[in-house]
Amino acid sequence: MKTSDADKKATSPLKILAISFLLTNAVFANAHAEGNSSADKSGDYAVEIDSLIKETSPRSFNGVILITQHGKTIYSKAYGYADFENKVPLKLDDNFRIMSNSKQITAALILREVEKGRIDLHSPVRKYLPDLPQAWADKVTVHQLLNFSAGITEIDQPLSFQPGTDFLYGVTTYAMLGHIFEKTSGKKYIEAANDLFKELAMDNSFCYEEGKNNNVINGYVNSKNVFELKVHPVQGQGWVDFIPAGGIVSNARDLNAWDEKLHKGKILKPETYKLMTNYDISSQHVAFGAEKNGYGYGVYVSDKTPIKYIGHSGKGLGFASIKMYFPEKDVDVVVLENQFSEDSALHYYFEIKIREIVMNSNLLR
Repeated sequence: MKTSDADKKATSPLKILAISFLLTNAVFANAHAEGNSSADKSGDYAVEIDSLIKETSPRSFNGVILITQHGKTIYSKAYGYADFENKVPLKLDDNFRIMSNSKQITAALILREVEKGRIDLHSPVRKYLPDLPQAWADKVTVHQLLNFSAGITEIDQPLSFQPGTDFLYGVTTYAMLGHIFEKTSGKKYIEAANDLFKELAMDNSFCYEEGKNNNVINGYVNSKNVFELKVHPVQGQGWVDFIPAGGIVSNARDLNAWDEKLHKGKILKPETYKLMTNYDISSQHVAFGAEKNGYGYGVYVSDKTPIKYIGHSGKGLGFASIKMYFPEKDVDVVVLENQFSEDSALHYYFEIKIREIVMNSNLLR
């Protein structure tokens, strides 16, 4: 449809600019709040988070936030783009790569094998992976793989320290756990994880498989608020091995459902859940503050803070995330971003700020 000369004259440059500004803000600030965000319950942190995610320095926020209490949504936002090239706004139900948050799913699958008597946490990995040539396979235990106290850097390298004496985070240990699970269960890891998601009605969660039509939004590298698409590198068997450590796709609602069911006894038996959330090793992680927190099985356990929380983080391939559950107040927080900052100091900038806002809010008093 052509625009007439009269229409062109009627639309001044200032009017065009005003309309453009309003449309741009309406799309980019695509922030839809659900549940009660009124001042009586959540006004303090809701206002603070609303203000925080509009900041553009030191970087912009681009993601979704979901906060629940007693299973009810009390704050939710989707802010920014799922696809910058085509200016597609984010939605709360969009699927993200959750990266290292995948480890919690792997830990739960291993613990279900423990419940069935198929895995002994304190047996050496040689029992389950007899073909490993490394001598350390006779002394590193499944427990030490789960809590990163094994000292493993690479499968063909010597240990960095005596097992059980220190903490060393990495991919290799959870790749090994994936293989151990397959040996004891007789099922492929991908099949078992996807079956678990179906069992839990996590309908948007799945293992990312190369060569398949995976329903996941774009991930980006953010360099001074310029977003460059991060393309998935094809890795073949290397990617299959990586899935138990960081290859799962999910969304905010599904991850909230996972936390609700995990922490309320719907996935593991009480005694097994206790094994998962107890710890005998600690480590500092930037997303959870300057102090060391305990590390259980696929979970950080912060019980030295004024109010306890259990959570994990994940980053890579153009994504960053954090999720935390506060058992004393039955509050769950999920933050997912489809961007990965070029400046490593800013990877978790907003995730840290949101954690601090929630922890200092009236929600947890």
